[in-house]
Amino acid sequence: MSTGATLRMLDRADKEVMKLTRADIGAVYEFMHKFRHNPENPGLNLKALNGDSRLMSARVSKDYRALLLHIADRDYLLVAVKHRGEVYDDLSRYAYRINRVTGGIEVVDLAPVGDSIVGRVVPPPADPEPAQKPLFDAYTDAQLLELGVSEPLLPQIRDLTTEAELLELLDRAPQLTTDVLFALFDGTPYDQVLQQVTDPVRADEPVDPEDFEAAVQRPATQVTSDDEALQAIIGEAFERWQIFLHPTQRKLVEKRYNGPTRVGGGPGTGKTIVALHRVAHLARQLPPGTDKPILLTTFNRNLAADLRTRLLALGGQELVARVDIVNIDRLASRVVSEAKAGGSRRVVDDNRVSELWSEFLLETGESGWDAEFLTAEWTQVILGQVLNSRTEYFKARRPNRGRSLTRVERDQIWQLTERFTTWLESRGVWTWRQVAQRAARLEMDRAAASSESSGGFYRPRYRHIVVDEAQDLSAAHWKMLRAMVAPGADDMFLTGDTHQRIYDNHVTLSSLGINIRGRSSRLTLSYRTTRQILADALQIMTGEVYDDLDGGEEDLAGYRSLLRGGRPVFRGAATWAQERDLISEQLRGWGNPTDGSVAICVPTRELAADVISRLEADGLPAVEIGPDGPKQPDGIHVGTMHRFKGLEYQRMIIAAVSDGLVPRQMISRYRDTDPKRYQRERQRDRSLLFVAATRPRDELAVFWHGTPSPFLTARLVQRQLT
Repeated sequence: MSTGATLRMLDRADKEVMKLTRADIGAVYEFMHKFRHNPENPGLNLKALNGDSRLMSARVSKDYRALLLHIADRDYLLVAVKHRGEVYDDLSRYAYRINRVTGGIEVVDLAPVGDSIVGRVVPPPADPEPAQKPLFDAYTDAQLLELGVSEPLLPQIRDLTTEAELLELLDRAPQLTTDVLFALFDGTPYDQVLQQVTDPVRADEPVDPEDFEAAVQRPATQVTSDDEALQAIIGEAFERWQIFLHPTQRKLVEKRYNGPTRVGGGPGTGKTIVALHRVAHLARQLPPGTDKPILLTTFNRNLAADLRTRLLALGGQELVARVDIVNIDRLASRVVSEAKAGGSRRVVDDNRVSELWSEFLLETGESGWDAEFLTAEWTQVILGQVLNSRTEYFKARRPNRGRSLTRVERDQIWQLTERFTTWLESRGVWTWRQVAQRAARLEMDRAAASSESSGGFYRPRYRHIVVDEAQDLSAAHWKMLRAMVAPGADDMFLTGDTHQRIYDNHVTLSSLGINIRGRSSRLTLSYRTTRQILADALQIMTGEVYDDLDGGEEDLAGYRSLLRGGRPVFRGAATWAQERDLISEQLRGWGNPTDGSVAICVPTRELAADVISRLEADGLPAVEIGPDGPKQPDGIHVGTMHRFKGLEYQRMIIAAVSDGLVPRQMISRYRDTDPKRYQRERQRDRSLLFVAATRPRDELAVFWHGTPSPFLTARLVQRQLT
């Protein structure tokens, strides 16, 4: 009697399956279920292809066949699902081997590109055009193989002369080959491709090109092996990313780290996906229990809710039950409430702090200090660094604060902040920054007291902490988190991109007890947006220098996309009224879609109200994006740049990208009086525009009235003339 078999599914087979009808997808699921139960079932018609003992085919349905790789005894890998004619018309078109760089299994479809059939002699045309130079003529075969390019494809790669031919080939090529060739085609230097694309997925141990049992276990061979995962594909309950990870991402997710680690990368590179899968990986290592030893947190409330939804879809209630998913300010508030340290005070939003300082200075008759300067000094230095005394403030470093302070001035400021906090308390209010500072102090004191005691009763709140959008947290937040988890292996996993920092939080993690040196990685492949949109978004960042959260610099070198689309539209108008006409014209050109796939982004709430009024006058449903996201899923979404963090659309208009609005006119007052602050505020406005420009997947239109924003380079502005 036959026994069952192991059948795994290679990620490339996912592409084939998702192109089928729902009925045929169901047939694939039924086939896999039957095959696992009994591969010798006569109805499956399992047989070797072209006499090869390892590459085999089996019957899925009347029209479709499964292509299988025989790994070991009763162990198979589903590598493709093809129409029966495609499998048998040319039995020699498929090659399989173990990649010597990644150690993963690659099954390569050798179907020719256009007329460039390997080994075929094509007669020249009567009037031959000048021969085009091969795309990869500058690289030797040895160099391409060192980068991890699939060896069976080398002859075809050598014949490529156009981007269209390259795209046709790479639609069927293994992932690493696709990543490498696109990076080279985009002009990335060889050494940079080796470092950024190849090295992150290189196998940790020597690769035996004949050991398929070892190869199928490596992260580079992306597989799923259970009915539940495949059912998820069929039911479309998951997106593809929830089943498969890019090899670069999987390696980061499953690696053991000796301490805190950070994963960076531009918009759409999958940082949040990596954070979610990291949580799932850590949860799988936990001993049985009902506690929540893993914290998943982020700054934005809307993103925190989204993380919960996506983690639930990824791992179900059983996984979510072991994870504390909470916005960072809510977490701080919980700590303060547990300690009954906040009384009955009402929390006011941090954007009101400057207004409260102005009111306090007016009431008390203090005129020696500017309210905005005191706001920044109090929030960023005193609260941000969790300073508890005048002595601590005298010793504190003040990075990015511009003007230096004498000892006498620091004394004056400290006294003012003490009076200000008393004034706030008398009104029964405090700010989220104060809550974070109090929570950090409570957690630090709790950890310190336990380490001094001999009772050993102290247990850190968490075993693992995962932070998404790490660039948005303040120093107080980091001090609180550092005290919540014991230093050690896999303690803190951070994802973020300082190019997307839209809040005024600048920190150096090592100074806060979080040492990520030597444990930082960067993702460079965007899955969200097209190459054309990405290229223009990168133009917006020209000339700006961003930090890496630890005192160094971070750039977007090697940041790329494999998706293609049309060039973004850039158009200017004389007035705001005329620009609103451009918006209406663009929407008509897109067919006035009202299914929630289109959004309009503007710099201010007043402009958003104007846009909504115009849409309603045109008979179009407008949906405002609030602090918790769009108020409903359909309609045309309208919001300010801050509201678009974490959102994604098919098409998008960014309007009013005019000088004085982007960047804000009000920051010019700091140009001479506080150059560092001026630069910081300008950088923040540039980041907001960058975040907005990287939200659309397919099409982007950028409009302005009057003088265009200085963030739009001359090349982009001149686009409207072509």
